[in-house]
Amino acid sequence: MKRLTISLLMSSLLFGGLATLTAQEKSAGPMGPPKVLNIVREFTKPGKGGAAHEKTEGAFVKAMREAKWPTHYLAMDSVSGKPRSLFFTAYDSFEAIEKDALATEKKPAFAAALDRANAADGELLTETDISDFVYREDLSLRAHSDIPHMRYFEIIAFKIRPGHDHDWETLAKMYVAGYEKIPSGHWATYEAVFGQEGSVFIAIIPHKSAAEIDSAFADEKPFADAVGEQGMKKIEELSAAAIETSHSSLFAFNPRMSYVSEDWIKADPEFWNPKPAKEPAAAKEKKEKEAKSETKK
Repeated sequence: MKRLTISLLMSSLLFGGLATLTAQEKSAGPMGPPKVLNIVREFTKPGKGGAAHEKTEGAFVKAMREAKWPTHYLAMDSVSGKPRSLFFTAYDSFEAIEKDALATEKKPAFAAALDRANAADGELLTETDISDFVYREDLSLRAHSDIPHMRYFEIIAFKIRPGHDHDWETLAKMYVAGYEKIPSGHWATYEAVFGQEGSVFIAIIPHKSAAEIDSAFADEKPFADAVGEQGMKKIEELSAAAIETSHSSLFAFNPRMSYVSEDWIKADPEFWNPKPAKEPAAAKEKKEKEAKSETKK
């Protein structure tokens, strides 16, 4: 994720700036959501995802590790929707974003390495965008989560109709109240402040496995029972009035494209420090033949 620093610089200077995440947390175990969340989206060209994208992203990770950069980020790939990758970076404030970006400018060799990686990565992409979000605790529920041991983020994005923010907040708080007595209910809600058109919110739900996704569907009935018939009717009315569009997507964590802290790696080394992908036998054989040919010359 490259442009961790590049994208952050763009974010802070150009823009003015769930489950949860937080690639910048310094300790493993349950953690609270960050106050500010920077999200970079990369849409890959057909056939340019997977190993090809991991290779170019690996250059960013290598540069970050060699520089021992203090800011970390979490990468994930889409399981649904258009092929794309997300990169989440957590901050305590927008001032922290600015300081991180300006610190990069003082490291010419590091900045140059990121530039080279960015150029190579750009060849695989059709589009990139950057957005900044702030945490809404009042619209979240049990948002502390053991992210190093999670494997998926379910992300639900809502675009709110102009003039209906109050209806939206009332609706979101009804969901919080309805799921309070359902132990498995948990999510972190963020509000977009830069990089999105209109009023946009996202709910981030972490999952340890796909089995948790199956179990979540079973919570719909107890939620309806908790809210009651009149409550469900009110939810339908508020949804129709407040929500212009909504979209739910599933993303799988990608450790090869993530730059996480040593504490995360220690928490689950098998996942966060995977062995390099094996090169296909045919490609390896081709390289060996080319090497021998060059030696003869």
